[in-house]
Amino acid sequence: MTVYDAAFVNTELSKPTSIFGLKLWVVIGIFVGAVIVVILFLLSLCITAARRRSTTKRHHRAGKISGAAELTPVVSKEIQEIVHDSHPDQRPVVPQAVPDIQIDMGKVEHRVVFSDRGASSGESKATSGADTGSFGGSGQLPEVSHLGWGRWYTLRELEAATNGLSDENVIGEGGYGIVYYGVLTDNTRVAVKNLLNNRGQAEKEFKVEVEAIGRVRHKNLVRLLGYCVEGAYRMLVYEYVDNGNLEQWLHGDVGEVSPLTWEIRMNIILGTAKGLAYLHEGLEPKVVHRDIKSSNILLDRQWNSKVSDFGLAKLLNSEITYVTTRVMGTFGYVAPEYACTGMLNEKSDVYSFGILIMEIITGRSPVDYSRPQGEVNLVDWLKTMVGNRKSEEVVDPKLPEMPASKALKRVLLVALRCVDPDAQKRPKMGHVIHMLEADDLLFRDERRMGKESTSSRRDFKEHNLTDPKLVNKPHGEGASDATSEGDSGRNHDPATRRIL
Repeated sequence: MTVYDAAFVNTELSKPTSIFGLKLWVVIGIFVGAVIVVILFLLSLCITAARRRSTTKRHHRAGKISGAAELTPVVSKEIQEIVHDSHPDQRPVVPQAVPDIQIDMGKVEHRVVFSDRGASSGESKATSGADTGSFGGSGQLPEVSHLGWGRWYTLRELEAATNGLSDENVIGEGGYGIVYYGVLTDNTRVAVKNLLNNRGQAEKEFKVEVEAIGRVRHKNLVRLLGYCVEGAYRMLVYEYVDNGNLEQWLHGDVGEVSPLTWEIRMNIILGTAKGLAYLHEGLEPKVVHRDIKSSNILLDRQWNSKVSDFGLAKLLNSEITYVTTRVMGTFGYVAPEYACTGMLNEKSDVYSFGILIMEIITGRSPVDYSRPQGEVNLVDWLKTMVGNRKSEEVVDPKLPEMPASKALKRVLLVALRCVDPDAQKRPKMGHVIHMLEADDLLFRDERRMGKESTSSRRDFKEHNLTDPKLVNKPHGEGASDATSEGDSGRNHDPATRRIL
């Protein structure tokens, strides 16, 4: 450009315009800046819309996958976990470690046998070289693929079943992995759990779940169909349960009236109890789940419950009473003695089950900081309400109908016994099932005492008249307390005695 042309352009750009007398170059600059701002604004709108569409699709993917008319309510998928290492000096001495599991490969039935070799670390081990094999990234097939149950799936098969592990197929997420919905070539619907390899956690959870429930078959436990180990991938293939989990139906958006009637809730409680009883009393070694909570209770379309997620499970030989291990679980469900000492046995699951019962009855979370002081902790609040004879007021307000007083008290009694601070006083799961199924639980001891007290009733009345603590009690309260104290020789807390 010549000097003349440059001077001409400069002169033209410096001429004032009719827009507030601004020079031409100023107007052009303002116009270009406005165009850039508009373009950036439109880009942000497009990105926001794309994110909203992705979020909406995720919220509705359960309904799209199952083809059901109503959607499973969606709640937070965040897994809250307690991780605490006991001080080495304060850790109790374990008399005997959990026996290692070994697979006898030479037998047709692939028997599972146990060796006497103890664990070498503070956290009890339940694996051996025979059943874990090589889990390195070399691509070698681990010996676990020859266990004699389930099926070995290739990565290609599972990718094809889940549309390439698509986000559209995600039905659950947690700290240890992502669960995808899938359809195999034979039209079998499955849930594929892709374990996240965080510092070896994927391999550890893979071993635990395979050992804990690989051979387990129970209608109230989610069935493990097979597995996949290729390179860095660790995948578990489960039966697909098509009605979400209990947490979604208790705390999700279900409207003013919950579809979970009292009968359905009792069926869920009883089914979960049967599944746990099988783990504790029907297997050798017994399986301690360690993470019983509402989000790990899956439901089918008939509202049958299935216990899932055995990634934190521990195997416990019947010859030992507890193992000492790192404290892991979900805040609000962990038994107090386990949280404080790391001493774990099946009574820890019983405590978590008691919390679950309270959650099902009340519709409240175990810990809810949005509630007024005094109602944050579910156990403390429920004990206070029962102690004040307000049992009917603890029922979930979304329940379609109020349960019978007798049925409500029976279930509250079971829940309170399960969360007894003294682990030794908590019932076994087999006893819990018996209490839940016994229609006359509340009055069994009263009838027994009524037969035995025919000859001693006169002495009892005379004792009431001479004892100033009993003179002013309302009619029947003394008999109720006596009944509770006569129950198997146990001393229950005040809330339990109120119900009894």
